[in-house]
Amino acid sequence: MKALMIAGENSCVFHDIAQPVPGPGEVLVAVRHVALCGSDLNTFKGLNPLVSLPRIPGHEIGGEIAAVGDGVPAEFAIGSRCIVMPYTSCGTCPSCRRGRVNACRGNRTLGVQQEGGLAEYIVLPHGKVILNTTLAPRHLALVEPLSVGFHAVDRGRVSKDDTVVVLGCGMIGMGAIAGAVHRGARVIAVDVGAAKLDIATRYGASAVIDAGSEDVLARVAELTGNDGPDVVIEAVGLPLTFTQAIDMVAFTGRVVYIGYAKEPVTYKTQLFNLKELDILGSRNATMADFQAVIAYLESLSTPPDDMITKVFPFAEADQALPYWVAERETTLKLMIEL
Repeated sequence: MKALMIAGENSCVFHDIAQPVPGPGEVLVAVRHVALCGSDLNTFKGLNPLVSLPRIPGHEIGGEIAAVGDGVPAEFAIGSRCIVMPYTSCGTCPSCRRGRVNACRGNRTLGVQQEGGLAEYIVLPHGKVILNTTLAPRHLALVEPLSVGFHAVDRGRVSKDDTVVVLGCGMIGMGAIAGAVHRGARVIAVDVGAAKLDIATRYGASAVIDAGSEDVLARVAELTGNDGPDVVIEAVGLPLTFTQAIDMVAFTGRVVYIGYAKEPVTYKTQLFNLKELDILGSRNATMADFQAVIAYLESLSTPPDDMITKVFPFAEADQALPYWVAERETTLKLMIEL
């Protein structure tokens, strides 16, 4: 079968590899759609320290059951459409013992620490597959990235009484915007340029700030009566936005970091104490987050096609990541259709 591999920095190539066979408790998924993530882009650019090359990318996957191994429950019928949960958990580390398996110390995400889904077929434990008959096939691949944003909202304990600033309106940030709006919060979205901010408005942001042309801290202060937001969700991963989050958040507010900076960050740590802040990390997503996103997408009156910037056929998948590099500012989500 065909698979796309990131062979080296700025290099994508197709390879023929053996088609996997499901073992006991496993299902063979015929991959139909793979959405590309910022982690895939960083791998392509040589900026992902978690990845060794070559690597098949892709962990945002929608497909259908093609075969099942022994012991798989009957509901995993051949032809059933499905969403993939791309994480692993060991069951024994401190995170797993606390029930927070999304932050497993030994997690191996598809396309990062193990081969991903940008291939014709992939084998998975049946517990990592969520059956769904209601969403359109290509929307199945949107569930995982939106779930990461929903998880950050949950980590921040966002409620209808909160004002939330989301720094970064990529797909993860868009999930945080949608998740916070879904909980009734007032959301202020921050990014550079109009393209992503327009989409943020369509998904419920009550105000937007173009960081390329506005003073973000001054504008946030103006919009919050100089109090600052109750919650800041950082979905960029730059030292500037890491420190901005601390500077702008309200006293006794919460800061949630989804992105991670690729270089050291210097803080005025007195603000941690003076403001008595809750500073939280957010990693991956839980089954509850996936189910919340599925329900959210099913509730939309308009399909979320505007979240998909461009669809590439599988035969042209090697062109997708170079396209993203060239069109970074206007690209929200690229999708490969098999």
